[in-house]
Amino acid sequence: MSVDVVMIGGGNMGAALLGGMIGSGLFLPESLAVVERLDTRRGELAAMFPGVLVSEEVPQAGAAVIAVKPNDVPDAVTAAVERGATRVLSIAAGVTLARLEAAAGEGVAVVRAMPNTPALVGRGASAIAGGAGAVAADLDWATEVLGSVGIVERLDESLLDVFTGVAGSGPAYVFLLAEALTAAAVAEGLEPEVAERVVAQLLLGSATLLDRDRDATQLRVNVTSPGGTTAAGLARFEAAGFETIVADVVRAATERSRELG
Repeated sequence: MSVDVVMIGGGNMGAALLGGMIGSGLFLPESLAVVERLDTRRGELAAMFPGVLVSEEVPQAGAAVIAVKPNDVPDAVTAAVERGATRVLSIAAGVTLARLEAAAGEGVAVVRAMPNTPALVGRGASAIAGGAGAVAADLDWATEVLGSVGIVERLDESLLDVFTGVAGSGPAYVFLLAEALTAAAVAEGLEPEVAERVVAQLLLGSATLLDRDRDATQLRVNVTSPGGTTAAGLARFEAAGFETIVADVVRAATERSRELG
């Protein structure tokens, strides 16, 4: 049996992509397959995605999405190509286009991507870079796959490390802020359950406003009355060098991404 696209790796991100692809209406379940080694996980995937071929081995496929651990990527790429894939999209962190192309061989269009974990809830931010053999149609296809779970930016490969430092690692920065805000609220007297609900809604509502208006500076100004409570809090951020800290955090994550790549 041959399919249009095989997802190699049925973990959380692979499953999120499958769900998004099917939900987008651009990919029929019968045109998809997922490869998973674990018996129990294959059973879960079969229940989650009726009509999708769930297999322990890589089937014949025209294209492949590689969603395995970085060390397993070269073997997965080679296996996909041996089974007919002429397009390969890798979402593995730190695996360069050069390594992907070496594993794929001649005549295969290779695209490297960096998604982030909000893709698990359809709110991801991904960046893609095409290899030497990837043409516009290949990047369009990769955009359809990743666009089913969020936004997609097309970048030069040299900028994927910066993207990783901001968007790839960024969810952890937001979660750290959530932890700190929750702990501070509890220290000031709120019950933990109340603090957690309030902070989660705070971040959700603020992100929704930012997504609508796209002007963080103006939104901050709008909520900051001179001499008010927000101004008092922001003054402490400024005194602590908040912007410098954030810049250092992103730089450290970017540099580490370069080292790993």
